[in-house]
Amino acid sequence: MNPNIPEVIQTVPLQYYVFFAAALFSIGVLGVLTRRNAIIIFMCVELMLNAVNVLLTAFSAYRADPNGQIFVFFIMAVAAAEVAVGLAIIVMIYRNLQNTDVNLLNRLKF
Repeated sequence: MNPNIPEVIQTVPLQYYVFFAAALFSIGVLGVLTRRNAIIIFMCVELMLNAVNVLLTAFSAYRADPNGQIFVFFIMAVAAAEVAVGLAIIVMIYRNLQNTDVNLLNRLKF
């Protein structure tokens, strides 16, 4: 056991974090590819970002290197900005179309 890794992190093997993050990311990709509601697609993209954050945090903790956790902080800041802009776009689409179905968005081409 590495003495630089906290005791709490050592109790869960790194493979479990990788499998958990892969499952979260797969659920997110499946949701983006199969759903038609813009809000659900938006939530699935956030789920994929959180899966990446879990992996970065786990690898950072196992290596006892804070660089991954700093990178997670910046990803969360970008995700917060994405939420603000994305929800504003979804609200505007809902006001115009009274629906959040992405199949109806082909009207916005012209």
